[in-house]
Amino acid sequence: MADAGRIAWLRLARCEGVGPVTFRDLLRRFGTAQRALDALPDLARNGGRRTPLKLCPEADAARELDAAMRLGARLLVWTDPDFPPLLAAADPAPPLLYVLGDPAILSREAVAIVGARNASAGGRKLAEDIAGGLGARGLAVVSGLARGIDTAAHAGSVATGTIAVLAGGVDVVYPPENAKLHARIAAEGAVVSEMPPGFAPLASHFPRRNRIISGLARGVVVVEAAIGSGSLITARYALEQNREVFAVPGSPLDPRSRGTNDLIRQGATLTESAADVLAGLGARPYRGFAEPEAPAAPHGPDSEADLAAARMTILGLLGPTPVEIDELTRRSGLSSGAVLTVLLELELAGRLHRSPGQHVALL
Repeated sequence: MADAGRIAWLRLARCEGVGPVTFRDLLRRFGTAQRALDALPDLARNGGRRTPLKLCPEADAARELDAAMRLGARLLVWTDPDFPPLLAAADPAPPLLYVLGDPAILSREAVAIVGARNASAGGRKLAEDIAGGLGARGLAVVSGLARGIDTAAHAGSVATGTIAVLAGGVDVVYPPENAKLHARIAAEGAVVSEMPPGFAPLASHFPRRNRIISGLARGVVVVEAAIGSGSLITARYALEQNREVFAVPGSPLDPRSRGTNDLIRQGATLTESAADVLAGLGARPYRGFAEPEAPAAPHGPDSEADLAAARMTILGLLGPTPVEIDELTRRSGLSSGAVLTVLLELELAGRLHRSPGQHVALL
């Protein structure tokens, strides 16, 4: 992708109200990031927005790219051959990734290992052993560089291939005591993030990070997780992305094991070693990566009269109760392109809420 197209892609991803799903739908509707950028103000206004939508200035995007270049980080987007194919096929995929290290490792077969920050000594030892066993069989290990289980997983696989997915910028080390491990992963594996360089992580960004951890891997191993743990969010994302979920059992008296024991009750594979993970993955043979979905050809412009009628129809069918988009399209009798346009307008106006399973509701 030429520099102008890369700048437009980055600008679109950084615009107010544009998350991964909206980004994907905008590309489907308009074909290119630049055409989508040009359409954003009208879309938001047509959806009922009363204040101007905040667009990412071209200068801001250029500065972000320059900062990444100074770090030695690469920006990967869906259309790049080095963008991890398994992650690109996840729905929704992040529009972009910064990579500090070797992008080639992102296309290796991988398993994620996550778990408690306040992990027990036994939990850390087991995570490191599982990571080492998977690495010895040629698999990369993905984790989040957090304290506890994440740190142990990276330590056990840094020599064979590990990927650290961060909630902040690729250059922002958190926790700070992992600075040496971060540097070694960047030198021998890869540190990745969808956030700009220099960005300090906020609590709300860790769940977004977790969907990338699961999206890069064929399966997720959870070692020690309390009820409500962020590691269980990663496991949920794994299920939504059709990945395998593995869980290490523990004492019912230990709160750090209640989440993993619950996962096993719900059908996760009971796991005590790398051999258990390999056996579970072997039950679903690896057939390579699915090709990512290319942006659809831009949908032809609807007349304003047609769109005005479509808005009235969609608003009459939407309410506070979520409805599946396919069902909404069927009930409306409209084309999928018209429905997509109206939903984009409402979302950019801040009037639409999306929920898992392609469901939408009015705010």
